[in-house]
Amino acid sequence: MYISHLALDDFRSYIHDVIEFRRGVTVILGPNGQGKTNLIEAVNYLAHLSSHRVAADTALVRFPLPGDVAPAGAVIRAKVHAGDRERIVELEIVRGRANRARLNRNPIRPREILGQVKVVLFAPEDLNIVKGDPSDRRRFLDDMGIQMWPTYGVVKSDLDRILRQRAALLKQLGKDRRSGRPVDLAGLSIWNDQLIDASTQIVAYRQRLLDDLVEPANEMHHIVSEGARELTIAYENSLTQVDEIDAQTVSSLSATDPQRYSEMMKHALDTVCDQEINRGVNLVGPHRDDLGLWLDGMPVKGYASHGESWSVALSLKLGAFEVLSTDTHRARDGRERPILILDDVFAELDEYRRRALVRVMEKAEQVLITAAAQTDVPHALVTDIVKIERDGHAGSRCISAIRASDDNTGLPPSADNPTQMED
Repeated sequence: MYISHLALDDFRSYIHDVIEFRRGVTVILGPNGQGKTNLIEAVNYLAHLSSHRVAADTALVRFPLPGDVAPAGAVIRAKVHAGDRERIVELEIVRGRANRARLNRNPIRPREILGQVKVVLFAPEDLNIVKGDPSDRRRFLDDMGIQMWPTYGVVKSDLDRILRQRAALLKQLGKDRRSGRPVDLAGLSIWNDQLIDASTQIVAYRQRLLDDLVEPANEMHHIVSEGARELTIAYENSLTQVDEIDAQTVSSLSATDPQRYSEMMKHALDTVCDQEINRGVNLVGPHRDDLGLWLDGMPVKGYASHGESWSVALSLKLGAFEVLSTDTHRARDGRERPILILDDVFAELDEYRRRALVRVMEKAEQVLITAAAQTDVPHALVTDIVKIERDGHAGSRCISAIRASDDNTGLPPSADNPTQMED
């Protein structure tokens, strides 16, 4: 899979620009603050319908220049190639309203875009998968799941809605209890049933995903760390905080015996009911689960060195690339390897880890790399170079593109006026 054209309108620092890409490796070059990460953020947004940098979509709509009218929304449009198929994927992020989407010019629901663009992004923020909160590790799993199964995103949205409304009810029940009013649990029972159903599905998806991820992530870890320490990955289910049960066993039940898993979760919810009402929060469910990471039996978080933490984070992302590359749940021909995006990470890696990363990059049909200086990118790479510059009036834009085959010809940059995407 690769993107040949990317058009951005009022997205972040871009007023309007169309950037042309080719298969292979492209370095997106420019000093910090010019708009490199904004560009790859747009590509990643098409794959996940969320930003890897901010939670609110409103931050993605361009902030108006002095004297300028604030844009109503931002548009991302990409020409995507997968096998012998070509498609135009468009997404409009509308300020204060629901987003809109089109596929090959036909209006669709934004959720139907999921799976049209497959991306694995590795950025400095990904160190949070190892060092951050459980929410960072859950998001890593959810981002993979959304690209593997279209229904994952639907169920996850349902789960988030259920959790919000159930938490609101818990807060109200807590107020009733503290004021001496009767506490009616009938409504809570209805939300419990919905929470159990959505949770059983999400945990089954995550466990299935993890079963696929463990082996390639371990293989990648042996490569990037020279096999220094053994990496162990396991799903940590929040139900184990209520009952003394094995986390791996209970999570596997969500797929092998969903009825049994539902019964265990119902028991857990009944057990923590009073605590939830008193605190006004949801205490049990996939939103409380975690991804356990160990090196030689010791938790990575808090015990691993900075270099070891980078190795684990990189191994997880490259393992995800392998899983999505071999995934046949959606790809018709089984060859839709994701676009691999590396956002300013080479400067963070030592020479050995750089070489290991280059070996994996050779498997991708398209790799997009951002860098502040060309010296940050390994010399062994034969790359196209797209230079980005930010102007106070014109915003961020591609000012030139040097193709790998043009490097030694003395030819002028070949894309000062990039080919426009067809209307």
